[in-house]
Amino acid sequence: MSPIDEDLVKRIHRDLQDDFDEELELELEDRDYGDLPSDTPPDERSARQRYFRELIRLQSELVKLQDWVVHTGHKVVILFEGRDAAGKGGVIKRITQRLNPRVCRVAALPAPNDRERTQWYFQRYVSHLPAAGEIVLFDRSWYNRAGVERVMGFCTDEQYEEFFRSAPEFERMLVRSGIQLIKYWFSISDDEQRVRFLGRIHDPLKQWKLSPMDLESRRRWEAYTTAKEVMLERTHIPESPWWVVPADDKKRARLNCIHHLLSQMPYEEVPHADIELPARQRREDYIRHPVPAEIIVPERY
Repeated sequence: MSPIDEDLVKRIHRDLQDDFDEELELELEDRDYGDLPSDTPPDERSARQRYFRELIRLQSELVKLQDWVVHTGHKVVILFEGRDAAGKGGVIKRITQRLNPRVCRVAALPAPNDRERTQWYFQRYVSHLPAAGEIVLFDRSWYNRAGVERVMGFCTDEQYEEFFRSAPEFERMLVRSGIQLIKYWFSISDDEQRVRFLGRIHDPLKQWKLSPMDLESRRRWEAYTTAKEVMLERTHIPESPWWVVPADDKKRARLNCIHHLLSQMPYEEVPHADIELPARQRREDYIRHPVPAEIIVPERY
């Protein structure tokens, strides 16, 4: 195996190791974040421990932000855009992981159906906008028209130009209505996307993430770059500016994005009354009936 191939294998292995860390993150309430494999190199072990520690700290701040949003009736929309495998889903998962889904929800719309294609372009997104005290995270958004639809030929030149006339006005209207709009573009290099795609190809648990459209986007890298540059130039407005997240390092991108998101709102800790567990009421005539054996899930583990 050539040195280049060895380096590629190591990078794919590191990408798979990030997936293992995702599972650790989900279990952090039940285990110590220092509980890493014994064969982890010291430097890597230290870096991962710092990541877990900072992630938990930022997520605790997100809980405070959530309470403040509910308390003040603030309305927030956050757009996550970027190339396939750029890490949008990863940061969305970390933001929502410990929040109330009734307060903070994700809108990930599928391709428009025949009826939606005849609607005003922004119409199907409007129904997902937040009410007071809500945060909505769009995993891709109306900017599909400026990206995938443009590159793959799913819209006409006239529809493309109309989008750039309408999008800034639509966003200004949202802001005037009291919605705070925050837009993130996750930026990764050509080489890093290649490594992540290869990682998905070789990981049976993640192959579902690779659609024919994703693979075609890989071939049209330069066309997507041009579309992105035009989009940023024509829709970066004072009311809703773009923020670019360098995302070649997944963990740093997550932390940097969450830290920046927290800085965009003047939240503060909302005081809560002390919670006391009430005593359970007991009745002398209460009898708990046994559960029929045939409806109990077998204990296989």
